[in-house]
Amino acid sequence: MYTWDFNILWSYRWLFLNGTLMTIAITAGVIILGLLLGLLAGLMQLSRNPILRWISWAYIEIFRCTPLLVQLLWFYYALPVLTGVELSAMTAAVMTLSLYGGSFYAEVIRGGVIAIDPGQSEAGLALGMTPAKVMKRIVLPQAIKQMIPPLMNQSIIQFKNTSLVSVLAVPDLLYQGQVITMDTFRPLEVYTVIAVIYFVVLVPLTAIVKRSEKKLQRSH
Repeated sequence: MYTWDFNILWSYRWLFLNGTLMTIAITAGVIILGLLLGLLAGLMQLSRNPILRWISWAYIEIFRCTPLLVQLLWFYYALPVLTGVELSAMTAAVMTLSLYGGSFYAEVIRGGVIAIDPGQSEAGLALGMTPAKVMKRIVLPQAIKQMIPPLMNQSIIQFKNTSLVSVLAVPDLLYQGQVITMDTFRPLEVYTVIAVIYFVVLVPLTAIVKRSEKKLQRSH
């Protein structure tokens, strides 16, 4: 019968901490970049220019319809072959996760914008406002309120997706766990601790999402 022993992991607490901080830092970076990409792609989807709509559609579908792990490996190994530009593991990881997350953020943003009563846009245009000002001053301020819960949900998924960057030897939490496992030969304890860390970080975030959803429902 297997005998659990977590005491041995105490001497590796700094590796767990460093891995957790790296995971949080990567998540923050890819959320910010992903939101910027998502905003751009989402607004391009709403453009009257068919070329912009097609470019946005192609980007969204390519990244939404292919596995993230395949994307990570492709950007790290294949893209340098095609372009001749070497990418560090961290650069490839952040780039891929940002593009992947941006494709989902784009659909959230597009959906939030089209959910706003078109009569408000028409009223703004009737008052002499340009389409850009209507979007900036009338539509987006209202749409953002609708977008917050799904955007937060997607951001939580992004946090969990960072675990895949360990395949590129990025020193995130999971990679540090692999290092500890090879040193201690205690995989059950190591991955249990990792699961607990993810749980502790994500539970408050999911609670915030649920609370914001309830507030949004009450405001309607």
